[in-house]
Amino acid sequence: MNDEPPRAAGRTARTALTAAPALLVTALIVTGCGGGHKGASAGASPAGGKEKLPEATTYTTLDDLPRDEAPSAKSDGTVVHPNDAVPVSAKPGAPAVAELPSTQLKGPTWVPVVESRPGWRRVLLPSRPNGVTGWIPDSGLKSARSSSAVKVDLGDKKLTLSQGGRQVGSWSVAIGAPKTPTPTGRTFMLASLAPAKPTFSPLVLPVGAHSATLDTFGGGPGTVAFHGWPSKSVFGKAVTHGCVRVPADALNKLAKVPLGTPVQITD
Repeated sequence: MNDEPPRAAGRTARTALTAAPALLVTALIVTGCGGGHKGASAGASPAGGKEKLPEATTYTTLDDLPRDEAPSAKSDGTVVHPNDAVPVSAKPGAPAVAELPSTQLKGPTWVPVVESRPGWRRVLLPSRPNGVTGWIPDSGLKSARSSSAVKVDLGDKKLTLSQGGRQVGSWSVAIGAPKTPTPTGRTFMLASLAPAKPTFSPLVLPVGAHSATLDTFGGGPGTVAFHGWPSKSVFGKAVTHGCVRVPADALNKLAKVPLGTPVQITD
């Protein structure tokens, strides 16, 4: 538990993510929090009749796994990274219905732990539906603890960043419009994308949640993200497709937050 997971825009994560295909980066940025195709659902069978487990990524829908029963609960910051793909089950010891890959969006997979039992970890997953969880074996995991916590208060349109229980910043932000709201609940810092030719933001920081109202928008998977915006006039308003637009200072600080760090979004 002494190691800290990679920071969202640290050298390791950013090097890998900058090399991501331009189409993927563009899709996530253009959707800004919009939609895209829905990936395979749990239990889908490929051609040839052999069942293949779907990957638990931002592109997949996993309907055969339990939802987070305590979306407002605080996490202790424990996060895990699978060295290789690991099976995901609905209960400890149950048959696997998906697998969690070791990488997400060209960067390492770090997910927060919400419950532990001997030999097992229950983790939040980056797939649809929002709040989906799964049990993974404790073996073959790298474990760490993030001292950071991110909170978005949709009512006040405020983002707060804390480290070690101490607030280090609070900013007015733009949130989802009434018809395309920012989803509530607990999620986590999923990845960091640095577009080669940035338009409205030098970084896009996806989280493990999706728009609840947009399934297709710009070709992306509907992943919600933190990103910057060139005009300060949007801050304090509900005007986005579901993403959270943040000031430059907030984006710079969020870029240093370790992957897997819990993100709490409240009404």
